[in-house]
Amino acid sequence: MRESITVSTSTREELVDITTQVNDVVHRSGIRNGLVTVYVQGATAAIMIQENWDESVQTDVVHLLQKLIPKGVWLHDRQDGNGDAHLKSGLVGPAETIPLIDGKLGLSRWQNVFLCEFDGPRQERKVVITVITDS
Repeated sequence: MRESITVSTSTREELVDITTQVNDVVHRSGIRNGLVTVYVQGATAAIMIQENWDESVQTDVVHLLQKLIPKGVWLHDRQDGNGDAHLKSGLVGPAETIPLIDGKLGLSRWQNVFLCEFDGPRQERKVVITVITDS
């Protein structure tokens, strides 16, 4: 089963919790055990599993990536000024795969699924969620 969701972002760089939307797709699938793949379309966004309890962790992720990959120093910046966003999304990656166990995402208590925006704000980021049964 495959379904897409649309996520909007409000700043240039942020992590947006999409766990509820992913859970909704899983529930609609009716699949109880298997794998869930969450994939963002676009070359300047990524998907990350990260702590959900303390928002400072998400802020720290953004700040770390800003320090590792600063804005305005890359060859691609000559094209459209977002070379850093491409590098950040490539480093984090466009997808995560999560086990589906008894109809629930196999995340720990402290984990959620985040869309990582590196070139926002965007009215529409398309995330493709694929649920595969293991039977």
